[in-house]
Amino acid sequence: MKKLNLNNDWRKVSAAIYKKPQDGKIFGSVEIDVTELEAFITQKRKEGLKITLTHIFTLAVARGIKDEVPELNCFVRRGSIIHRNQVDAMVSVLLKDDEMGSVRVENVDQMNLTQLSESLSDGIKQSRSGDEDKTMQMKGKMARIPWPFRRLVFNIIKALTIKWGVSIPAMGLTANNFGSYVITNIGVVGLDAGFPSLFPISNVSFVFVMGNVSKKAVVINDEVVIRRMITISSTMDHRIVDAVHGGKLFKFVKQIVRDPSVLE
Repeated sequence: MKKLNLNNDWRKVSAAIYKKPQDGKIFGSVEIDVTELEAFITQKRKEGLKITLTHIFTLAVARGIKDEVPELNCFVRRGSIIHRNQVDAMVSVLLKDDEMGSVRVENVDQMNLTQLSESLSDGIKQSRSGDEDKTMQMKGKMARIPWPFRRLVFNIIKALTIKWGVSIPAMGLTANNFGSYVITNIGVVGLDAGFPSLFPISNVSFVFVMGNVSKKAVVINDEVVIRRMITISSTMDHRIVDAVHGGKLFKFVKQIVRDPSVLE
């Protein structure tokens, strides 16, 4: 494995120039043909493996971080870039009453499709039953604090965990609570594409977004054909991510889409 220069001059300077992004600093998107990928998923489901596009992209991104762009697996703490010792995904899921929740999957890059399917299924069941981890339970606790004390408490927690890197075990809070990246499928709510903000207390370097799948006319071998297309996009923290990193990740994801069998 190549030696990583995590604290290069740009990262040191950008950590001083930029504050923690309230919204994204870099945006990127690409359209991908998922016609064959959907056929692959259909076949696997017939074989009893309950997977969706979310499983494919969650695992593809994790493998991409591990094998192609380990620079993305970092966060800023006290002005320095810290490399995580494992690749964890925070997968957004739809709960009851159309409320969004999240499931954290640890060491996702070491999983295959079967293992990821089982892990996500268990996590979703826990979230929908209200048995979320301490990080997600903080949402309900924060909501019960009266305004304006709610903002004060949030700012204190953010300063302790994100700015200063202090862990609060009793509350289940650290500078690395949300894992390496967040992945969300906004296609399930009917959106074709989008660029979500970077949650200020998440400390992830990017959010990976899946849009709606739709039929489109595309040119293949100089002929116009109808294909199933999806727009994937990302909001990235410019203190950590340059455009070249996003390009490498998207390129790797495209390779996985062409040959998803490598995820087995």
